[in-house]
Amino acid sequence: MSAIGALAPLRFPVESTRGRRFPESLPSFRNDFQRDRDRIVHSRAFRRLEAKTQVFPPGISDHFRNRLTHTLEVAQLARTAARVLGLDEDFAEALALAHDIGHPPFAHSGEHALNAVLSRHGERFEHNLHALRIVEVYEHRYALYPGLNLTFEVREGIVKHSRDLPPGTTGPLAEYLPGLKPPIEAQLIDLVDEIAYNTADTDDAHEAGFFRLSELGAAVPLAAELIDEVETHFPAAEERIHLHEVQRRLIDHLMRGLMQGTIEACHSAQVHDVEAVRAHPDRLVRFTPQAAETSRLLKQFLHARVYHTPILVEERDQSAAAIELLFEFLLAHPDQLPPGQPGDSLPRRISDYIASMTDPYFRRVYASLAPQFTSR
Repeated sequence: MSAIGALAPLRFPVESTRGRRFPESLPSFRNDFQRDRDRIVHSRAFRRLEAKTQVFPPGISDHFRNRLTHTLEVAQLARTAARVLGLDEDFAEALALAHDIGHPPFAHSGEHALNAVLSRHGERFEHNLHALRIVEVYEHRYALYPGLNLTFEVREGIVKHSRDLPPGTTGPLAEYLPGLKPPIEAQLIDLVDEIAYNTADTDDAHEAGFFRLSELGAAVPLAAELIDEVETHFPAAEERIHLHEVQRRLIDHLMRGLMQGTIEACHSAQVHDVEAVRAHPDRLVRFTPQAAETSRLLKQFLHARVYHTPILVEERDQSAAAIELLFEFLLAHPDQLPPGQPGDSLPRRISDYIASMTDPYFRRVYASLAPQFTSR
């Protein structure tokens, strides 16, 4: 089954967008999704990703991915998949570029810490919902409206690219078609993100000396096959080069599996247009069984050999503790906060403030206020 253009009938037609919250009539040589992409790239939240941790803290190496370089890798894979399948590349790219702008400092430990402290006040933190707040409110760049004024479909994709909204969802998310799936372009993002972080974390962790290539091969059968292939073809190359050659082939295998699995799922479901994709009870972007198993084993290996190692666990614990201390201090001293959004609770204002920080800025704020922590 050829992948080239196979899902073109399911491409979201940009001319069918539900539009922007605030109508615009400015002439442009870009279509709506291209303009959304450019607005995201020019936002402060996007630039801040450069100074937010992906997995590895600074000090181990200067070559690791940060949240921005990870995002660029996701965008590259999303464009490739969309182009091959005949979907809208600009739509997929805009969603990939926006998919992590709601992340707080210190990677997932920051998200877990903020969610833990907010839960004590009956609220929660979830980076996709915070990303929506960023593009709707905090990125105030235009004279005529707040936020970036993105199209409905890009805002919907920010909310729903990695989860569904159940029927009957109320509150600020009620407008984003609860009970319906997002377009295929939005569904792509979650799995290309998985491909990007599994393979990149493998690369970075090997660079940091967390494992040898033979150990990866022992845990992931496909990796063992690829290692044997690479060592046969390039016997004189050093292990670092062998790892890069294996990584390239892993990405190729997973991307092919993603596209083939999605084509098969769409054909099996007999969906022929965007509305049928929305109405289908299941997500249609998926891996083939073989690619899904490789991705699962890669993730399992990384959890065992990388994510739960003492150096990273200690870093996460320290980051979470620092976030909690700063949160509690600001709760007792709200005068230290910048102005928030009208109607927001104090815990939400504090959470949004901390979530907006880069890792270095958090450390500067923490260091400036830490002397007061014990004098409350």
